Amino acid sequence: MSNVIWRKKDILLLQSEAETSTQLKRTLGVWSLTAIGLGAIIGVGVFVLTGVAAATQAGPAIAISFIIAGLASSAAALCYSEFASMIPVAGSAYTYGYAVLGELLAWIIGWDLLIEYTLVVSVVAIGLSGYVNALLVSVGIHIPAMIVGAPGTGAGHGVDLFAILICLFTSWLLTRGMEESARFNSIVVLIKLLCVLITIVVGAFFIKPGNWHPFAPFGFPGIMGGAALVFFAVFGYDAMSTAAEEAKHPQRDLPLAILISLLIALVLYVLMSLVLTGIVSYKTLNNSAPVANAFLALHLPIVSIIVSVGAIAGISSVLFAFMLAAARIWFALSRDGLLPVWFAHTHPVHKTPYRPTWIIGIVTAVVAGFIPIAVVAELVNIGTLSAFVIVCASIIILRHTQPTIPRRFKTPFVPVIPIIGIIFSLWLIISLQPVTWIRFLIWLALGLVVYFLYGIKHSRLNIPAVPTAIEEDTNNPKS
Repeated sequence: MSNVIWRKKDILLLQSEAETSTQLKRTLGVWSLTAIGLGAIIGVGVFVLTGVAAATQAGPAIAISFIIAGLASSAAALCYSEFASMIPVAGSAYTYGYAVLGELLAWIIGWDLLIEYTLVVSVVAIGLSGYVNALLVSVGIHIPAMIVGAPGTGAGHGVDLFAILICLFTSWLLTRGMEESARFNSIVVLIKLLCVLITIVVGAFFIKPGNWHPFAPFGFPGIMGGAALVFFAVFGYDAMSTAAEEAKHPQRDLPLAILISLLIALVLYVLMSLVLTGIVSYKTLNNSAPVANAFLALHLPIVSIIVSVGAIAGISSVLFAFMLAAARIWFALSRDGLLPVWFAHTHPVHKTPYRPTWIIGIVTAVVAGFIPIAVVAELVNIGTLSAFVIVCASIIILRHTQPTIPRRFKTPFVPVIPIIGIIFSLWLIISLQPVTWIRFLIWLALGLVVYFLYGIKHSRLNIPAVPTAIEEDTNNPKS
């Protein structure tokens, strides 16, 4: 049994499969990949988290908090970049763990990421619905209370209809083909970046340096507390790495896209935090729409509307990126036989994993439409942080066990950089609420049951001849 659960996928075989696989269509260039990364990283956080973290944790020094969080996140990003250049196949941390740590740990991280990404989609859809409703109200359009929120979220609320529709629309878009859906995502990301830049440039003319004093009212502990809070705003590039098998030149473009998207996001977060704490006192920013309210206080309602449009675009791109990631994780688990291979059948025309995509779309629509956001959000984060630990640790292990494997990109200063990523991720994991741990352990226990009753017997590593059969069946229009 111990030999079975620790069996690994050969990296050279993975590289060979990546070059010959016809299951997914390679259409993504470096810009499309960067747009997916920016879509996942820059969301509502730039319009909300900057203000809340400044008011409650770091004051104007939240800019330094973002730099610290960005450096910590970049440690994991560099590790992801090395793996992306070495193993350019779908699955991200799950596939990397399979190659280095063995099947059981790979299954655990894949199973964990599946629920994480799915819950992110539900949370984001609920948030997007709220922004759209707020924007409609601001222009005089009032939606019936019955369809604007899940039961228990307000008087007369029965269903969050817009959240349901956006989940279903995104799943439809993702099944239509990666080239078309990536083009749509790129347009949305450009709108988002334009809105962020307009907000920063206009706000720069209203900065009052006196608002930056004291710069660090909560001292160094406040800066570090702010870094822990905003760390969740500067990851998301891991979602992009799940699309490795749909990149034209993954070994070159994926590492580049990961680092570019993180750098652009970090610069924008720092600039936004400096502008926001410069135009109003940081003490006024602890609310659900700090950027929009700050510009309303300056009597600039047009900019406030631009902020709302940017937030909607930002949230839409986050939803796109994480539903994409969830479907690719499910696809990878199924193709490896750990879940039924039926889910790994790609569309005969569009070459997309349409079955898991539609299932995720329907599940997230039901969750987002009928469950309050506070309940859904409690489980998000622990899986991504666990994946960071796995990826960083795997880089250290692989440098010792297989140092001669070709790497188009190499993480610098190993083991220092991976250790930084591990320490920061573990610190944040420990700080999570007990209820998060309880629900995580319940999901983990369910995953272990699935693995030992199904996955361990049906793994492709049990039957070497299965890969070709899977690929042929997957691309059969009658499948």
